[in-house]
Amino acid sequence: MSKYNIAIASDHSGYNLKTSIVKHLKKKNLTVLDLGTHNTEIVDYPDYAEKVVDCLLQQEAELGILICGTGIGMSIAANRSSEIRAALVTSVFMAERAKLHNDANILVLGSKIVEEKLTIEMVNKFLDTKFEGGRHSLRLAKLR
Repeated sequence: MSKYNIAIASDHSGYNLKTSIVKHLKKKNLTVLDLGTHNTEIVDYPDYAEKVVDCLLQQEAELGILICGTGIGMSIAANRSSEIRAALVTSVFMAERAKLHNDANILVLGSKIVEEKLTIEMVNKFLDTKFEGGRHSLRLAKLR
């Protein structure tokens, strides 16, 4: 059993959006582990992706959220682990399918790509969607 429902981190470009998401998640009574960054000073995104990945691998959190300017760097960094399925999404539909068909365990967002209101909708859809299993489980097994 994990201590936290959600581990979240961002680089400097994603800091402001991360702050908004953390507030939103806490309003939903989720337990959030904010792994930084804690300001807008320039940092390296792989360091923060690694923190969330490690948290999930050690079962300290159930799901993760990563944010950088485009989401691309965080997505690449997080997906280096075979146990991680980090999905970069830009729409509510993609957020739903990331979980429904791919059992994504990390949602990746681009702070310079999608406005905050839509981002919150994507987070909600990701959290509210359950993995469908079935044929999708067979496909995920091929990735391992």
